[in-house]
Amino acid sequence: MEVSKRLKSIPPYVFAEIAKKSQAAAARGVDVINLGIGDPDQPTPRHIVDAMHEALENPINHHYPPFGGTKEYKTAVAEWCKNRFGIDVDPNTEVTSLIGSKEGLHNTIMAFIDQGDINIIPDPGYPVYRTSTILAGGEPYFMPLTPENNFLPDFDAIPQAVLDKAKLLMISYPNNPTAGIADLAFFEKAVAFCKKHNILLCHDLAYSEMTYDGYKAPSIMEVKGAKDIAIELHSLSKSYNMTGWRIGFAIGNAEAIKAIGQIKSNIDTDIFRAIQMAAIAGFTGPTDHITFCNNLYVERRDLAVERLTKLGWPVKPIKATFYMWLPTPPGMSSAEFSNLMLDQAGIVVPPGVAYGPGGEGFFRMSLCVEKERLAEAFDRMAKHAITFDMAKAKV
Repeated sequence: MEVSKRLKSIPPYVFAEIAKKSQAAAARGVDVINLGIGDPDQPTPRHIVDAMHEALENPINHHYPPFGGTKEYKTAVAEWCKNRFGIDVDPNTEVTSLIGSKEGLHNTIMAFIDQGDINIIPDPGYPVYRTSTILAGGEPYFMPLTPENNFLPDFDAIPQAVLDKAKLLMISYPNNPTAGIADLAFFEKAVAFCKKHNILLCHDLAYSEMTYDGYKAPSIMEVKGAKDIAIELHSLSKSYNMTGWRIGFAIGNAEAIKAIGQIKSNIDTDIFRAIQMAAIAGFTGPTDHITFCNNLYVERRDLAVERLTKLGWPVKPIKATFYMWLPTPPGMSSAEFSNLMLDQAGIVVPPGVAYGPGGEGFFRMSLCVEKERLAEAFDRMAKHAITFDMAKAKV
């Protein structure tokens, strides 16, 4: 049998490949420390789990859910957005449920990108931006995110020839993988730029609640007129420790929300009602777990900054997400460094090039392990002389 050309056109999903390598190492008896995928190590809050149990007992929740989410779920989304960001969204026309934001990103691209269209995406960026564009027959155009520009794109550097063919522009702040952050002034510029060029603006806001040191992530919908040209995708995965539950939502431009819903209604039957009821408990219940988890991530971040500095890395404290975006030792590619970390120290870190060509020369380190386990990872790096200047030391 022969697979489709579209499947041949995309690489294997980076985290699936990392999992294979990690499992193979574990099978050889290696005690693997996984600093790869961003999966919170804390459990889903108890009140959400309890709501799920209760919902399971109600037979009405055993049937197909309504397309786009239940009325109760979409209303809870709108109320959460009002309380969190001070924005108004119509639950009937400006909200749709998502089976996690990953699915929402893919379906947004499928709804708007045709053969030959351009999707302007961040580089480095979440791999789905690129692969789903290719699957849709479109062409990704990479916007460089560099440390020199605080990992913000330069819209003015995008060529007019690209803008003439572009239908979609994707951004994500707080950012994965760089942990870069943005303020409302940046979002105002992004909205004005996309209005000028009639390009749908998609903001991936998966890490809205994971912020530190006084920074609080804004919504792009706080910008006046944003709903004219923009949508925003949210996920409960990281904020509510619900990665495996697969639930999120999109808000914003009613026409775009309708288009995403039309794609979804043809390929999925939405989210299990009981999970939607559990998510409502998350929106309306206590938020002390967010403070607790953020304090954990700050402790781990501070440990990472201290230990990485001792190992020679130039590193600054992140203000959002649970990712450290770090340069590889000079002269070493991101794939070489990723392999070295696993082969010599039993540590999993994704190579930066997996996030786009602009990720070459970097690697990402997740803070989703206990502080003691994270300290052990740095001990192993020191033991095996894995330092930022290691290439120079071997000369």
